[in-house]
Amino acid sequence: MAVKMRLQRHGSKKRPFYFIVVADGRSPRDGKFIQKLGSYNPLTVPASIQIDRQKALDWLHKGAQPTDTVRRILSFKGVLFLKHLLRGVSLGLFDEATAMEKFTKWSGEHEQEFAKRQDSHKKARPKGNQSYVRKEAPKKTEEVTQVSETVSQDTEAGVEAEPKTQE
Repeated sequence: MAVKMRLQRHGSKKRPFYFIVVADGRSPRDGKFIQKLGSYNPLTVPASIQIDRQKALDWLHKGAQPTDTVRRILSFKGVLFLKHLLRGVSLGLFDEATAMEKFTKWSGEHEQEFAKRQDSHKKARPKGNQSYVRKEAPKKTEEVTQVSETVSQDTEAGVEAEPKTQE
């Protein structure tokens, strides 16, 4: 039986929401699954991902094959890096304490980078409902100045000022 880690689609039309599940490769996309590992919401900016790292790591050690999208999610969350480090421990390249130290260092740097990216998205997002462009009305002081200049030019030229009618 081929076991896969894949996305199971939920949500309404054009509003996807996914569960990350472990399922038999022969079962349908939204059908029967073995275990739920987390969730993925691509509609938020940046996309929100919740996953149980330990369960995902256990399934990877058992031989479950992640799909391309799930592989990218696991890589982003550090599960594949942790699997890589634990493989080095099993080969005797370094001890488990060193592996966990490397993972915590990477995790801290990754969280800082993610927080920085999240802040830049918040700054770039418009505030309030500014989906339209509002034109400002001309200031009344400018209109009064323009009318008085026109009247003064007409009187200097010897033309009597006539009241202007608004159309």
